Amino acid sequence: QVQLVESGGGLVQAGGSLRLSCAASGRTFGSYGMGWFRQAPGKERDFVAAINWSGGNTVYADSVKGRFTISRDNAKNTVYLQMNSLKPEDTAVYYCAADPTRSTARYGSRWDGTYVYWGQGTQVTVSS
Repeated sequence: QVQLVESGGGLVQAGGSLRLSCAASGRTFGSYGMGWFRQAPGKERDFVAAINWSGGNTVYADSVKGRFTISRDNAKNTVYLQMNSLKPEDTAVYYCAADPTRSTARYGSRWDGTYVYWGQGTQVTVSS
């Protein structure tokens, strides 16, 4: 069992930055692909970014490409999402998730069905 705890959310003005962190329990973090997803009120959960187990491969949604950066520190069992140039449409609850499946964890998956473990989420609100 893996527990994921997100932090770093908050209220920021448009154009500002935030860095989300997701701390994972367990000794197998380095074998998991990790992803960030978000869900705005009244909308479905959307893919944001993913990173493979080593951190050598990253994948982004088109809506955040060039503004957000996903990274990981396997020594600290933590994955990060650096969010720059934030827009009001980035407002959502952000979730981190862990993918233990070897075949997808080696690349980083966009598909939420790949992810087995989910955090509780952290609210990000961007004011205009």
